[in-house]
Amino acid sequence: MPVRYFTPEGLMQPVPYHHVAVGTGSQQIHVSGQIARTADGTPVAPGDLAGQMVQALRNTAVGLAAAGATFSDVLRLKFYLKDWAPEMYPDFMAGLQRAAVEVGLPLPTPPLSAIGVSYLFEPDVLVEVEAYAVLG
Repeated sequence: MPVRYFTPEGLMQPVPYHHVAVGTGSQQIHVSGQIARTADGTPVAPGDLAGQMVQALRNTAVGLAAAGATFSDVLRLKFYLKDWAPEMYPDFMAGLQRAAVEVGLPLPTPPLSAIGVSYLFEPDVLVEVEAYAVLG
């Protein structure tokens, strides 16, 4: 496997993600920001952060698969969250956990960042996710 995850001593623990990923492959895969839309553009889970997380990660899985990768090949995930506030954390984690079962996202997850923003794509979009992967 071209990706090795770990959390070294001296970094905050426990967290629901690994702090470090080392990629040893030669082919990079970058999946653009995915949102909670079906292939025809239909919105999924309006107003539901956890539901939108699941659909955005489903779409990310489709992009990875098209390049011959899975979430096991992901070095890093980056989440953009509309109007982020600490009270959204349980819904964020619920979405990650639901998606993990469905799309094979390892838990703890690859290194990730969750970045609060004021606006995404369209008014109903609550989350956008990018993935960076490597294949041998």
